[in-house]
Amino acid sequence: MLVVDLSEHAEEFNADPYPVYAKLRADGPAHMVRTPAGGETWLIVGHEEARAALADPRFAKDWRLLAEEGYVELPISSNMLETDPPQHTRLRKLVAREFTPRRVEALRPRVQEVTDRLLDTMLATPGRTADLVDSLAFPLPMTVIAELIGVPDLDRAAFRVLSNQAVAPLTDDGGESIRKIGEYLAELIEAKRSASPADDLLSALIRTRDEGGDQLSQDELIGMAFLLLVAGHETTVNLISNGVRALLSHPDQLAALRADFDGLIDGAVEEMLRYDGPVETATYRFAREPVLVGDALIPAGAPVLIALASAGRDPLRHADPDRFDIRRAPQSHLAFGHGIHFCLGAPLARMEGRIAVRSLLERAPDLQLTTETAPLEWLPGMLIRGVRHLPVRW
Repeated sequence: MLVVDLSEHAEEFNADPYPVYAKLRADGPAHMVRTPAGGETWLIVGHEEARAALADPRFAKDWRLLAEEGYVELPISSNMLETDPPQHTRLRKLVAREFTPRRVEALRPRVQEVTDRLLDTMLATPGRTADLVDSLAFPLPMTVIAELIGVPDLDRAAFRVLSNQAVAPLTDDGGESIRKIGEYLAELIEAKRSASPADDLLSALIRTRDEGGDQLSQDELIGMAFLLLVAGHETTVNLISNGVRALLSHPDQLAALRADFDGLIDGAVEEMLRYDGPVETATYRFAREPVLVGDALIPAGAPVLIALASAGRDPLRHADPDRFDIRRAPQSHLAFGHGIHFCLGAPLARMEGRIAVRSLLERAPDLQLTTETAPLEWLPGMLIRGVRHLPVRW
């Protein structure tokens, strides 16, 4: 079997995987690849095939089905992203009872307030230069999700290091970072259990029960808190930074957005998600049985990655897919997934993206990239797509 080696030019692939994805799509919708990290997996690259795979129960998310005897399971694995029905159905139902559209919409004034405060600080910087990731893209979603969950005093600098290492590890201690986050969350949950009832999301999840009296266990609370806290900010960080980078690299689209924020901001955020979204591949799935994808037969037990980034550039779905066009006719993309694992936090991410991008561009009308002095440092791996820093001037 031919294995496509994506590790051979890992740095170039991390910086711009889209030409590689285009070649793979031309040869078929699914391929066996060696990832930049060195492991081998099946990779699904076509839009229709990716959409179908995301909703196909033959692809399991629960890695414990294939775990070898003696494996050690961490509490954070007890989350929706690593389970299948009926356990996934049960967990999502309990979380959805509290993570409601009303709770998310109520955050809108706070998101605007935090954005304004961060921009006040950034735009007062001597020299009129800043790192957009450090100044806005990271602290905005980190502040919002920490307050929503109920950890306003979180050491965000330290947590950022742990979170980055968990989702885009530079070294082999990603597992250690995950363990430390789990220990922190276990202590936080115990503190909330013994404290007076509060109105934050984590306190609500501790209390919530369904009609039959079912509620989240201690490990499930840790797993859900991990998923909400890490996924709740990592994706939005890179939605904002990737989106601003795309706009500043396409002056005609930037000018169009500035001329009609009300009419184009929603479409602009959707195009940012399609064109260069924050999640490059969905987390691993495993074939329960042999599955035919195009002409490729994925064997039972094989690991599978679904390339959301490739699906967003599939010309069979999106006309002229490598063109960044904020006026593109509305058409669903897969940036937030599809099926039962569709991102529960998508409305919050979209809200934060719209507010952050519009406020930034309104207050810094001459914003420019300053990437000519040093190359961008791309996040390693194939999970999160983005850069560690984005230097700008105004």
